[in-house]
Amino acid sequence: MNQHPASVSSTIQPGPALSLSCGYGTDRGLRRELNEDSYIAADPIFAVADGMGGHEAGEIASGLCVRALAEMPQVTTGERNITASVLQQYLVRADASIREAAGARAGTTLTGAVIVEQMGMPYWLVMNIGDSRTYRLSLGRFEQISVDHSEVQELVDAGEITAQEATVHPRRHVVTRALGTGDETEADYWLLPVEEGDRVLVCSDGLTGELADDDILRILSTVADPQEAVDALIQAALRSGGRDNVTAIVVDARNVANDDGAGTTAPRHTTADGDEVTLPRPQSSEAVTDPLPEPLVDGAALDNGAALENGTALENGAGLVEGTSLEGEPGDDRR
Repeated sequence: MNQHPASVSSTIQPGPALSLSCGYGTDRGLRRELNEDSYIAADPIFAVADGMGGHEAGEIASGLCVRALAEMPQVTTGERNITASVLQQYLVRADASIREAAGARAGTTLTGAVIVEQMGMPYWLVMNIGDSRTYRLSLGRFEQISVDHSEVQELVDAGEITAQEATVHPRRHVVTRALGTGDETEADYWLLPVEEGDRVLVCSDGLTGELADDDILRILSTVADPQEAVDALIQAALRSGGRDNVTAIVVDARNVANDDGAGTTAPRHTTADGDEVTLPRPQSSEAVTDPLPEPLVDGAALDNGAALENGTALENGAGLVEGTSLEGEPGDDRR
């Protein structure tokens, strides 16, 4: 088990107002042979993809997904004019490339937050497909913004099981949406005002499968530096068992002049036993939330500060090689 973070924190100051500080990292975990997680922390996009499909296939799927996001011109220009419909177009491309590369034998979840501007005001555009998660600690309130696309979440929503029962349910690793496999590949979207002092966590289920929301909140609320918070979260997940790959991104927002805003979902406490691999479910399912209509946004230039990383090297140049970063420090997948 390595003792050092995969990446170092970076501070992105796009202008005289909004200032973002970011930490990110990934770990293979204690039981997995490969790291099938990939992530992109390339302002204005902060996202985590968790590959499914077993040996090598999962890492290819997640790598192709983050590579598709990295091809968005805003990653280079720093403009904040990405919309939900544009994001979905790139996810459709990612879905097609994964299917072509893996023949529907592999897939990936994806979740994250994109900084956008509407009428000069900053917003978090949160996206989700699968059971990786995006949280926000804002104005003293800790929320899970994303809603899991999983069989157990459907059972919870239907009132058939409790959230606590979902953590030990034998089908808890089965997702109902993913990129690269199955019929339902459309993400859900939320648009939330950026508030002063916001802290956003984007993570794979290797973190939430080991730590309850109370454990996550304790670290996020007591560790000030975002990179140190990422390191503490990953190490806590490893101490709790490290049964899956663990990836986390923490983004802090400062110097925000904004109106009041509120999140849309409540936090859920989650722990998981066992060592099952997350499995896609091929049948389609209805969306938990309605997709966000395309917003009208204004662009704004951002300074450099980004990272794009695969947990492991991809075959045949399908993705960035291990530990590669954009505008950031070399990574370490902690094999």
